[in-house]
Formats: sequence, C-alpha cells, structure tokens
Amino acid sequence: MSGQQSAGRMGYDGVAVCVPVTVPYSRYSLRSAHWFCGRALAELIQTAGIGKVQVDGFCISSFTLAPDTAVGLTQHLGVSPRWLDHIPMGGASGAVALRRAARAVQCGDAEIVACIAGDTNHVDSFRKTIASFSQFANDAVYPYGSGGPNASFAFLTDHYMRQYGAKREDFAKLCIAQRDNALQNSNALMKRPLSLDDYMDARPIADPLCLFDCVMPCAGAEAFLVMSADRARALELPFVEILSTIERHNAFPDDPIQIRGGWAMDVDGFYDLAGVGPEDMDFLQAYDDYPVICFMQMEDLGFCKKGSAAEFVRRHDLTAGGDFPFNTSGGQLSVGQAGAAGGSLGLVEAIRQLTDQSMSAVVEGARHGVASCFGMINYDRGLCSSAAVLARSDR
Repeated sequence: MSGQQSAGRMGYDGVAVCVPVTVPYSRYSLRSAHWFCGRALAELIQTAGIGKVQVDGFCISSFTLAPDTAVGLTQHLGVSPRWLDHIPMGGASGAVALRRAARAVQCGDAEIVACIAGDTNHVDSFRKTIASFSQFANDAVYPYGSGGPNASFAFLTDHYMRQYGAKREDFAKLCIAQRDNALQNSNALMKRPLSLDDYMDARPIADPLCLFDCVMPCAGAEAFLVMSADRARALELPFVEILSTIERHNAFPDDPIQIRGGWAMDVDGFYDLAGVGPEDMDFLQAYDDYPVICFMQMEDLGFCKKGSAAEFVRRHDLTAGGDFPFNTSGGQLSVGQAGAAGGSLGLVEAIRQLTDQSMSAVVEGARHGVASCFGMINYDRGLCSSAAVLARSDR
C-alpha cells in the first residue's frame, strides 16, 4: 500500500482495545472448542465488570468448532449479538479480528465486541484438522505423502537458508531467547531452559527442522474486547489505542516459493497511518510457529532488509530486557499453539505489555509495539497475513 493510499484511510481514533484474556493451555483436553470459547467469554465479562448481554458483537476464530461456525457458537454461549464475524484465517485471525471489530465500533454496528480465538486438542484432533485443511492440500500435497505444516515449513526454511545464508545457530538464538522469556510466563507449557546444545542436538523432524523449530499443538484460548475509549474509561479499564492495521491474502502469488508475506506489500502505508516507524517500536510480537516465519516478519515489517534477519538476530538481544524485545510471552514455540488462538497470542501479549498487565517478562517503558500474524499454510506459502501497531493510551 502506498503512502497516498494510506492518507485516504480512516484512522482508529476513539477505539479502545482492552481486557486481555488467556484461558490456560493444556497439551490435550477432552473439552470442546465451544468450552474454551465460553470460558474466554466468561473471563472477559467478569474482568470488564459487564453483563453478557452488553457484548453485542463477536469475532470468532477456531479450527475445531465444526460442524459449528460462529453462528452455532452463539447458541452454545446463549448470546444474541447484532454483529458477528467468523474469521477462518488461523494464525492471521488476531489482527484481522481487531481491525474489523474496531470498524464495527466506529460505525455503531456494535458497542462492545468480544474477539475470541480458541481450540481444543484431543489426541487425534490435529491429524483430523490437517486432513481437511484446504482443497489445495487435498489435491496437490497429501497424495504425495506430505501432510501437515512441518513439511511445508521445512521446504520454506531450506529455501530461505540457501537463498540468504541463514544458519541453524541463527534460528537457535531466536528459540533460546523466546524460551528465556517463557520461563517467566506461568502459562507457558515449556518450563525448562533451552541451551544451544539442546537445540542443535534435538532430533530431526523434517530436514532442516528439528524438534525445537516446531510448534507444539495444545488446547486453550485467547481473547480481548474492543469498545469505544469513552466506554473503557467509564468502566475504568486500562486500554491500548490502535494506530494502524493491515491484512493481505495470497500476496505475491508469482513468487515461486514464499520468501515474503503480505506485510511487504503494505508496510509503507502501515507506518504512514500509524505516524510512527519501526524504529519507534518497543517490541515485536510475531507469529512464530516456525523460526523462518519470524525472520520474514522482521524483514517485511521494516526492522531489517530482506534476507538480513539472521544478521539482525546475531546483533540483538531478543529477550524482554534486551535491545529488541521479541515475543515476550515466549511465543508459540515455548508457550504452545492452541490452534487458531495462536493468531491472537502475540496480540494479547502486546495489550498486556502496554497496559502494565504482563503475565511474563516486562518491557520497561514500552509505548508502542507491533503485533504481527500469519496463517493458512498450504505447501509453498502461507496465504494470510495481518498486523497492528498498538500504543499506550496515556502516551
């Protein structure tokens, strides 16, 4: 998106994002996705001090609600919203939900929108999810024995390493820093420190990926509320402001193999609308099911040039107390991936950091941050990307 296009875009003045909620993760659960979404809603309204009937809008993302969608979920939750959105974008859903909920509030289509992403994880549910993930995968991937995201990200990682000279040690530094962050997060499923030897000696999964490059599926939910700033103040809720958002789908379709995402198409307008740049960000919360996609986001969001993320990581301390705080909750690689909730994990963490509600390591003095999301991987690319610039409301 050009700067000229961004100049014509409407900002998000008067909108508040608040009440970050995490339903604690578990490796496996016999409960349904409906239960996790319901638990998230219960915590949202309890924390906000409002009645369920006051939530008149919902953004829902889940892989395991089937055969229900957001519509069926309303009956399970006993709600009658006047605005409803089902966002089937997996890891990109968090910032997409945020931007759509914000517009609904601005337009008066809803007064309080609950953005909820949640999934269960039975022993066999992940296999069933990837078996029906997309028609592209059914037709062109699974018949050749390449099922699930490990093979896809192995392909992307191998190409990235060959193209730009990134080493496993570079990915290791990112994973180790995230684990250090996660050790201060009581909700993280990974409880032990990760050393370079642990990372380098881990068992192979799909060459060149090894165990600690791969996200661990689990059950849980992430959620937040979007409402007017005036309402948030009246409810005495700490909130963040939205400075800018973007989403893009099937970006750069002519690239033979994905080395960039939709962020690269929209990055200039993204910061133009925000009125701040990457140099002003106090942290980056990036989607991180595999390290290579973290490197792509660092590049495409303007923190470093294309192909230079490995060198950027070598030069910076990625822990919450470092000079480039990255995935301060520990990210999915150390917290776990609760299905579609993975798309909101970083966004919820960003809200916490900017409202002094952190459950993990604190980024001291944080004023601005980027939350970035990515989802819907086929074989050679992920189709959905989104991001948001958030700011402390008292800045």
